[in-house]
Amino acid sequence: MHATNAEQRQQMLTEPIGRLLFKKSLPTVIIQLITVIYNTADTYFVAQIGTSASAAVGVVFSLMAIIQAIGFGIGMGANSLISPSLGAKREQDANVYGSTAVVMGLVMGALISVLGLVFLHPLMRLIGASETVLPYAADYAKYILLAAPFMCLSFVLNSILRAEGQALYSMIGLTTGGILNLILDPIFIFLLRRGIAGAAIATMVGQLVGFTILVSIFLRDRSIVKLRVRFIANRPGVYWRILRTGAPTFLRQGLSSLASTLLNVQAMAFGDAAVAAISIANKLYMLVRNIVIGIGHGFQPIAGYCFGAKRYSRVKAVFWRATIAATVICAGIALGVFLFREPIMMWFRDDPEVVKIGSDMLAFLCVSIPMMGYSTFVNQLYQSLGFAFGASFLASCRQGLFFLPLVFLLPVLLGVHGIESVQATADVLTFLISIPFHIYFFKKHLGDPDAQED
Repeated sequence: MHATNAEQRQQMLTEPIGRLLFKKSLPTVIIQLITVIYNTADTYFVAQIGTSASAAVGVVFSLMAIIQAIGFGIGMGANSLISPSLGAKREQDANVYGSTAVVMGLVMGALISVLGLVFLHPLMRLIGASETVLPYAADYAKYILLAAPFMCLSFVLNSILRAEGQALYSMIGLTTGGILNLILDPIFIFLLRRGIAGAAIATMVGQLVGFTILVSIFLRDRSIVKLRVRFIANRPGVYWRILRTGAPTFLRQGLSSLASTLLNVQAMAFGDAAVAAISIANKLYMLVRNIVIGIGHGFQPIAGYCFGAKRYSRVKAVFWRATIAATVICAGIALGVFLFREPIMMWFRDDPEVVKIGSDMLAFLCVSIPMMGYSTFVNQLYQSLGFAFGASFLASCRQGLFFLPLVFLLPVLLGVHGIESVQATADVLTFLISIPFHIYFFKKHLGDPDAQED
């Protein structure tokens, strides 16, 4: 039996913070890990085909980041409105935000699919495919584009379930699709001899299965938020509010795609080996980053419920618990990756040039990884509580305001080392800028005494 909103609200407001955060974060961390693992599996299996094929996966990753930006942007816009609504006992508002977000996700996913397939080759060149990489990238991307509507909807449905605290249900849907992807990868690539297209087909099938499971949860009324045609908004203001609240995620994910594209373009000057090395190192980096994002996705609904109920001291407590947990985990992973960075790279691709560039990039990233939790959660604090402007600015820093000038400047100054160090440098600067935003938010918005719980 699924929890009612009253039961979920009671849990969010009274259960010990450490236990509650672990309970809500574990499913979302597993979701994030499965997502990166099957992307990393694609990279591993495709790398066995050749360096150009491996580089193609990195190129198409930028396209997948665009799809993710649309889906997560709409989903997080709804998420950040649903949690406070449920915390304040406004269930009808939560239903409207959820149902409207689903329509938005379907329309945007279909638009990406159609436009991407019509302009496939120009799109691949635009996001960094060289002439040697282009055939592989086009074969991979066409199946990803076919699955785009289902991918967008999966991200939206996942965000709605997390907003109401039902992370376990979202985990079941997305991890089932991800595990199926892992199983199908070697079958389609090697056994059925479909090459790089086989990796994309495996991803497409996994996404379809994951979407089917997620949508069935809502069709069987296993969720608190009800998705109904009658709840779809007929007022432009609701759509605008979802888009405005989701803007930090659009910026964060969209700029991530742009940053990945520019990094590929800049790396092309150093050959396909550099593009392949950057692709592999970025997948390992995203594995760590997604652990942090998973903890944040557990933290956000707790903060949203508590903020809606005016339990400000509890919002502060869950922020610090999440930050300490993420920092300890990231520091441990960074140490392990630094010590074994060359064997890790060789496991993916036994090409001396790829290993050298990739292991150097990992060394730079290990400096910034322990700072990731704090800066991520300051950003998510602003977003999950509806402060769109501050959240949008912070989301723009890491892959935009800092990354974009650095990706052009550092390669000129440092050559290939500039390519290797640009992400780590942007991360350190984002950490530093997050400190005054954190201090201001705590004083301005969480400084009042807690209201009496009703």
